[in-house]
Amino acid sequence: MTVHDTTPVHHKAIGSFKAIFQTFDDLADGAAGPGRLAALRAELARHGCDAYVVPRADAHQNEYVPPCEERLAFLTGFTGSAGTLVVLPTQAALFVDGRYTLQAPAQVDTGAFTVVPLSQLRPDKWIEAHLPRGARLGYDPWRTTLDGREKLAQAVATAGGILAPLEADPVAAIWPDRPPPPKAPIRLLDLAVAGEDTAAKLRQVQEKLTADKLDGALVSDPHGAAWLFNMRGADVAHTPLPLAWCIVPAEGVPDLFVEHTKLSHEVRAALAGHARLHGVSDLDRMLGAFAKGRKVRLDQATAPVRLAGVIEAAGGTVDKGADPIALLKAHKNPAEIAGMRAAHVRDGVALARFLAWFDREAPSGRLTEIDAVEALETFRRGTGQLTDVSFPTIAGAGENGAIVHYRVTRSTNRTIHPGELFLLDSGAQYPDGTTDITRTLAVGRPSEEMRRHYTLVLKGHLALTRAVFPQGINGAQLDPLARQHLWAAGLDFDHGTGHGVGAGLSVHEGPARISQLGHVALGEGMILSNEPGFYRTGAYGIRIENLILVERREVEGAEKPCLGFATLTLVPYDRRLIDLSLLDGAERAQVDAYHATVAAALAGDLDAAERNWLLAATAPL
Repeated sequence: MTVHDTTPVHHKAIGSFKAIFQTFDDLADGAAGPGRLAALRAELARHGCDAYVVPRADAHQNEYVPPCEERLAFLTGFTGSAGTLVVLPTQAALFVDGRYTLQAPAQVDTGAFTVVPLSQLRPDKWIEAHLPRGARLGYDPWRTTLDGREKLAQAVATAGGILAPLEADPVAAIWPDRPPPPKAPIRLLDLAVAGEDTAAKLRQVQEKLTADKLDGALVSDPHGAAWLFNMRGADVAHTPLPLAWCIVPAEGVPDLFVEHTKLSHEVRAALAGHARLHGVSDLDRMLGAFAKGRKVRLDQATAPVRLAGVIEAAGGTVDKGADPIALLKAHKNPAEIAGMRAAHVRDGVALARFLAWFDREAPSGRLTEIDAVEALETFRRGTGQLTDVSFPTIAGAGENGAIVHYRVTRSTNRTIHPGELFLLDSGAQYPDGTTDITRTLAVGRPSEEMRRHYTLVLKGHLALTRAVFPQGINGAQLDPLARQHLWAAGLDFDHGTGHGVGAGLSVHEGPARISQLGHVALGEGMILSNEPGFYRTGAYGIRIENLILVERREVEGAEKPCLGFATLTLVPYDRRLIDLSLLDGAERAQVDAYHATVAAALAGDLDAAERNWLLAATAPL
């Protein structure tokens, strides 16, 4: 709400809410795609290239990138957070994962761009089949990882083509109104929130480098630098991230590369106590000087080919492997866990107020998707501590709920009608933690089919929550727990069951995840999402998501240390959508126990009407 608005947020009427951390404008112009594609081909010809690969990435492989790095959206109109465009002389293919198979064709000109689901074909295999023999395929060495280059090289060799790095950016050359680079100021975390100072964190990183017989590491993921130096920024949307690079030696003082204009005198002085500070333009020179005669770790998932070339040209050795900070960062310390718990109580209160309002307003048939998004953000701002949303809210009514990463715009906005399902996936950034929660809501009376599918999803969600497993088990091994009841009914969903979540950082954090690709062992202090779903194209979508914390579990007679999950999210499930005939006694007890926890945590911060709604929503099944 605005500074001068004294109306209690829960008494506001439809239309009196406001979103300030997200927009509903169409962020890209799909109609301009064919013209921009032709301009790119002309620019490529100037560089002697026949084809080009455009990843949806910046030099750090961030999920959220600054506006000046939105090349894929500029060229095609596709605004998803992951994708790859391959441009050939007469064809252009946009590759997207299962989240975007409905969104991408709706946003791009399909006469110019062929949308290819990754589940059907990968870009490298498509290149093998379609690149003309002898053609030169260019790639951007700043935005291509070491693994990415290897796949391209193999595909181009199979096709009989030539792989050519282009130092000049052909997309920038045809983008006359490209936004400037971000220069948001950097702030430092209080130690009570961070839990460990930079000196302690640096010792952990350097111990790992020494154990791996490395001379140092280039930290290319800005989340790693943010964690190591307990700093935050605002260079990308929805993640308090300062764009930075860092060289960490196995012994001695690190070098931190960040634009000087982002540093106040106070922040500069504090950081200078832990690292030598440089501008980003000094990275090439300093990395080359450090690498000479040394073995340097580069993160295979985020490090650009360009910097591998700097190390090798200086006489250094590139050690391709995992970022040494990523796993350390994933294991949250007690202060970070306490902050995440506090953030989830605060967020749960905002969600309870929103849901009480939604139940009152939605059956009228006057509420739109944008109304709901604006209301939810306003309720969160009402906590007085919201710093951003952790991603653009997914608010899909009816058939829009079947678009896994649907983003409502003014052109797609629709009214929420009685008899529909409303899928609401949202999150918040607070000073002490990050949240991510999905609830599927019934508007009016749901159909029996809706209730059956919702309950099958809920059963998988509950099964994963109560899992107990020996240390060393990974997310791929746990993923089937969330799918088993859907599989038994011949159903499934095309996204991972869970992703890692940062503590006051990215809502999507590696290296652990719960999916068929999750091969990192889960460990104490990791926080992940638990979000199975089901999507009926053209009708509705269902997803249920809580954040879960990996904790120790005492198991009598266990031969290995055991782990389990504690739920952080505090928001009721929609009881109207639960088919009790499909739940067994243990599952009913589990839902009742969770609802009792939610009521106890939130009721004291609600007014009488909101408390009455919460008590009804969390009543025993």
